[in-house]
Amino acid sequence: MMFPAPAFCVRLVSLLVLALALSGCAGLSPEKQAERNRQLDDYRAGLRALRGGDLLTARQRFDNATLTLGGLSVGDKTAKEARNYFKEESRKNFRGEPYERAMAFYYRGILYWMDGEPDNARACFRSAAVQDMAPEIGITEADWTLLDYLDGFATVKLHGDGKDQLQRARKESRINPPPDYDPQANVLVFYECGTGPTKYSTGEYGEQLRFRTGSAPGSLLQLVVNGQTHKFGPYDDLTYQATTRGGRVMDHVLAGKAVFKSGTDAFGDAAVISGAILAAGGQGSRGAADEVGFGLLAAGLISKAISAATTPSADTRTWDNLPNFLGFAALRVPPGAHSLQVQFQNPQGQPLTTRTLDFQVLAGRDTVLFVSDRNQ
Repeated sequence: MMFPAPAFCVRLVSLLVLALALSGCAGLSPEKQAERNRQLDDYRAGLRALRGGDLLTARQRFDNATLTLGGLSVGDKTAKEARNYFKEESRKNFRGEPYERAMAFYYRGILYWMDGEPDNARACFRSAAVQDMAPEIGITEADWTLLDYLDGFATVKLHGDGKDQLQRARKESRINPPPDYDPQANVLVFYECGTGPTKYSTGEYGEQLRFRTGSAPGSLLQLVVNGQTHKFGPYDDLTYQATTRGGRVMDHVLAGKAVFKSGTDAFGDAAVISGAILAAGGQGSRGAADEVGFGLLAAGLISKAISAATTPSADTRTWDNLPNFLGFAALRVPPGAHSLQVQFQNPQGQPLTTRTLDFQVLAGRDTVLFVSDRNQ
């Protein structure tokens, strides 16, 4: 049997190494990059619009986002590609971590309630809760206090019984337990504060997705309307939600790719060294040791190339204008024009930010207000 000459083996291996290296270094066109970040752009722009009072844009952006999430990964080639060992996580179309996807539905639910559609709002809050579940690993319940509480409140507004949702919300509460529902409350205040968690990667290959804790100096809310003062605390912490699924702390590690990379890299080292020793040991005409040596050398170089092309780094793209705390208040206010003084306070009750909102209450309809300490 004839074996290829050593020079030919080297050329063949060089071509294979070059091909693998080029496949791993291929960049994205500006159009493809924009498409991969389109969902993230909708998240950010939708929230900016909501905070700025541009409800039309907010609806459009969150409609885009939630419609995409409704077909999550269905027919999405980039999601399939990202599962390939030679595709970076950040090359897939952005969908976000579960807490980010939940927040898109949450904001769309607020907008529906603003439009006098508590039924659609409830559907959004339920869809948000689904994002926190992971049946494939046994997590079949969400643990967002506010999502269950709002699900039940909308149910009460629709003349149903929200007792089960209220019970779940209180069971899940880790910050402030929510109060009983008041069916007669007609001014609903959704509020948020602070700066949400951000992502970073650790590990030998950057394969471990971690979160930096968000912050919220002014986590308490004081509302003054018609001479009456009301104080509220937040119900949900987005840093907690980012690092858990259904209450279970998650280890965000792309272990499959990292193990594959380290395995191929180690094999490559061993094969290259062994092959070089065997190939160098032959004298005169090439013998079996030469042939095995060149074969190992080739296999080792190819394995090293595969290892170099494997990209297990975590996707650290972040919905970076999210808050850290979420809260809700329900008030009874008579029909007519009113002013609401909103004050964010630190945990010691000291005021940090104060603003006034003018609003109109119509008989027979809920007035929904959105307040953020980052309102534009």
